[in-house]
Amino acid sequence: MTITALSDVDPCEAKFAQVAEVLESAHTVTILCHVQPDADTIGSGLALGLVLERRGVSVQVAFSRPSALPESMCDFPGVHLLTAPADVRESVDVLVTVDVGSEGRLGELASRLAGAHRTIVLDHHRSNSEFGTINVVDETAASTTALIARFFDAWGVAIDRDIAHCLYAGLVTDTGSFRWGGPLPHVLAARLLATGIDGDAIARKLLDTHPFGWLPMLASVLGSAVLVPEAADGRGLVYAVIRRSDIGDLRSEEIESVVDIVRTTSEAEVAAVLKESVSGSWSISLRAKSAIDVSAVAESLGGGGHRLSAGYTSTTSSDEIVAALVAALG
Repeated sequence: MTITALSDVDPCEAKFAQVAEVLESAHTVTILCHVQPDADTIGSGLALGLVLERRGVSVQVAFSRPSALPESMCDFPGVHLLTAPADVRESVDVLVTVDVGSEGRLGELASRLAGAHRTIVLDHHRSNSEFGTINVVDETAASTTALIARFFDAWGVAIDRDIAHCLYAGLVTDTGSFRWGGPLPHVLAARLLATGIDGDAIARKLLDTHPFGWLPMLASVLGSAVLVPEAADGRGLVYAVIRRSDIGDLRSEEIESVVDIVRTTSEAEVAAVLKESVSGSWSISLRAKSAIDVSAVAESLGGGGHRLSAGYTSTTSSDEIVAALVAALG
């Protein structure tokens, strides 16, 4: 089934034409996803990889860490294109990054940028540093997979069931199961579902499936959550801290899911989850309901993201992180 365009004129039309021209002349393409990959970056990478593979291009799709793809994404069409970091080509005709806001988000694979004849950045983060030869960054896009779908429309690519699976996965996760993003994600979702994909099963595996060990971790972490009602000009901040001792053998996707539970606190506009790494540094996830742009807050603290979903890292103590966050929120 061929999916028609969402609108007659796309504001990225000129950039899409440049990207198509570059890809049509490429013999080798590397597609890089960000570290700690989510469904949007993997779905974008595999969807584009499948299209290029079908055109006879030698394609590699990769991310630098963790060492394995999250289990919830292992059944994505195109996973055969995933390549271990050590095996990613040093030299390539075109290197494409998907859902990657900056070079630092590539981890050790950032070194591959230097060996690419051309680089293309496809993303929807407002904070994107535009580090490519061609940068297609649209912060109004609900997900990078939504941007990829528009590119396929402009390129004349027919979106079949396999590609739709990848695109839908990024769309459903980056819109919080369509709780934000306006009407266009619903329009795109309807078109993708019309290809025959099982949207319920895709969403359930990505968002509602966890091992039993997730429950005691969640109980421990949520039991120590703190509400700071005066933060964010009285709109409220709620935060929770996940220490290494809480994590055990749980996968990164289980840890990442905690913030979306913390964010349901009715007395807080902003939610934050601090996650301790093996090295002792911290990764901080931010979420907002509607009134505060947490991407601006994250940028002020060295990170970035979207208006209602952002993050950053820190090497200070958890208490210092909270104090700095409260100050940044105003």
